Amino acid sequence: MEDGAGRGLGCQKTMDGKASNGNGVGKEIPSCCLKALASSPESEAKCHSTVVSGWFSASQTHSGKSRKVQYFNNPMWPGEAHSIKVEEILFKEKSEYQEVLSAAYGKVLVLDGIVQLTEKDECAYQEMIAHLPLCSIESPKNVSQFDAMFFVVDPDLPTYTVLVVGGGDGGVLREVSRHSSVEHIDICEIDKMVSRKYFPELAIGFEDPRVHLHVGDAVDFLKRAPEGKYDAIIVDSSDPVGPAQELVEKPFFDTIAKALRPGGVLCNMAESMWLHTHLIQDMISICQETFKGSVHYAWASVPTYPSGVIGFLLCSTKGPPVDFVKPINPIEKIKGADKHGRELRFYNSQMHSAAFALPTFLKREVSLLRDKLDQ
Repeated sequence: MEDGAGRGLGCQKTMDGKASNGNGVGKEIPSCCLKALASSPESEAKCHSTVVSGWFSASQTHSGKSRKVQYFNNPMWPGEAHSIKVEEILFKEKSEYQEVLSAAYGKVLVLDGIVQLTEKDECAYQEMIAHLPLCSIESPKNVSQFDAMFFVVDPDLPTYTVLVVGGGDGGVLREVSRHSSVEHIDICEIDKMVSRKYFPELAIGFEDPRVHLHVGDAVDFLKRAPEGKYDAIIVDSSDPVGPAQELVEKPFFDTIAKALRPGGVLCNMAESMWLHTHLIQDMISICQETFKGSVHYAWASVPTYPSGVIGFLLCSTKGPPVDFVKPINPIEKIKGADKHGRELRFYNSQMHSAAFALPTFLKREVSLLRDKLDQ
């Protein structure tokens, strides 16, 4: 916001605080400015309507003069930008795809110039994308013993096999490994560089002996997968731009459905309901045609993602019915799961069910949510 912007403009919502307007007449201090002044050394917090200075910013030169803005042209969220203060570049040399920064949200993983995760809020995404599907299918066995790091289970009891597509940081693996019923975990990741040095709390997922890493293209990997091999597939993909576009198209979902057992489940990253209702509509349409079980949309709050939320598409193949809304395999009842690797920070059974509560505008704009998923 340029100097002087917002002066003379009062906020729509005010609090009881008073301040002098320079004429000796007290006026109410806007609630947004009270919050800003409480945490800022600035003598004056400039605001426009109810917007605190800092929520909207212009790219500036060192002299403070505005220059032509260059960063509002991402095709996935045109006209928007989210700024995070960078304190240090931890990994300046890049692999073909990644770099690591130190910022106000802790360490940040950047992929192709786009923030993928931060230490502060990665828990919301990683925990939800893993436990929404895995807590929705019944656990066929109970843990007989939990020792320090890994589950020890009865080898004669049935087990689950899980595939993670993407997720090279290890966060999804960390969450999947909380489930004692999972005996084998495949991960297919295109990037050879796994930032274990900079994100040890995520990379711990790779230390689980059940994990098997496959470096390569996920589409090719799934085409070679035996039919009905997996009980659950979790797709932690990047935004569907460029090469990742095929990860939201029907041929890819067809290969996933084929690789799942009857009653198997898919959890696929499904973008923001504030920005991508057209894409959500297309994905749901494809999945309802492909998966003959159930199809649901869920969402979670992740502050550093565009619009502050991210969605998940939950699907099941024809077979034993799956009720995604009510977790049949509550995380709280899996012995030791809440502290496996580290304590859960975001997910619980209440958050699980709440994730499927959808706002009215989303149901209105995505007709398939209104007409079919609420029946």
